[in-house]
Amino acid sequence: MIVSVSAALLLAVVVVALIRQRAVGIGSALACGALGFTLASTGLAPAITQALSAVASLASLG
Repeated sequence: MIVSVSAALLLAVVVVALIRQRAVGIGSALACGALGFTLASTGLAPAITQALSAVASLASLG
């Protein structure tokens, strides 16, 4: 749970930074958010969560 909240917070900060730098538009950011919610309701959600957890554990080792 802590990893998913941390990942969500980190991704939110990245999206806000990209919007402020005008590297991505608000429409694109909303589309990416909608894609995330859509993926969360599919069968891919456990695999994505497992992959993010693996990356987080690798990052904590180094």
